[in-house]
Amino acid sequence: MTIPTDFNDIRVSAVMPAFNEAATVERAVRRLREAPLNIEIVCVNDASTDSTGGILERLQRDGVVDRLLQHPKNLGKGAAVRTGIQAATGHVIVVQDADLEYDPAELPVLLEPIRQDRADAVFGSRFQAGPRRVLYFWHSVGNKLLTLLSNMFTDLNLTDMETCYKMVRADLMKSLPLVSDRFGIEVELTARLAQAGARIWEVPISYNGRTYAEGKKIDWRDGAAALWHILRFNLFRPKRGPR
Repeated sequence: MTIPTDFNDIRVSAVMPAFNEAATVERAVRRLREAPLNIEIVCVNDASTDSTGGILERLQRDGVVDRLLQHPKNLGKGAAVRTGIQAATGHVIVVQDADLEYDPAELPVLLEPIRQDRADAVFGSRFQAGPRRVLYFWHSVGNKLLTLLSNMFTDLNLTDMETCYKMVRADLMKSLPLVSDRFGIEVELTARLAQAGARIWEVPISYNGRTYAEGKKIDWRDGAAALWHILRFNLFRPKRGPR
């Protein structure tokens, strides 16, 4: 797929996985719609048990959401991301969480290296001097350790492997043999991009992390699982070719 050189001609598919995000999902979708981009919003309701599904259905009827997919049972973030990737029709794909920790107004910054044909994928780094909410010390330590371990296997010099903001050319993204169902998707995406020889850039982004009281879902168990995923996706490559 050829990426247009004119910024306004590039269609960006924003994939939003959502599970029980009724408090923030509408604001997140509307913030995406306000982003200065030619944007397609693809939402995946991962069998939410609150009103998230109903909110997204209303937003689709109102023309704010372009595509809405519903999982009949909860499968996890990775599965929702994979569903959204396959449904996306844009030139590039980016994942936008529904919790407002990442600012859609910064997506044009991620797009620029791809538009200039300098990158196939761009990571938004929370640790490259962008403004951020000050929260948990051990989360920061954990992220940096996981990034270091991932870099040792991929031979990349990333500063933030676990970032949600990974913008990738759609043809490349759709070719990656992704299998993660849950939060291992960030590790797997990084490993598969490295294995594909993708040109990867990093740009600084801001970050407004949530507290656990505000609904943050990741804890130490996800960090422990990420260690296994780093080994799994870097040491054991898929036996079949890209789908």
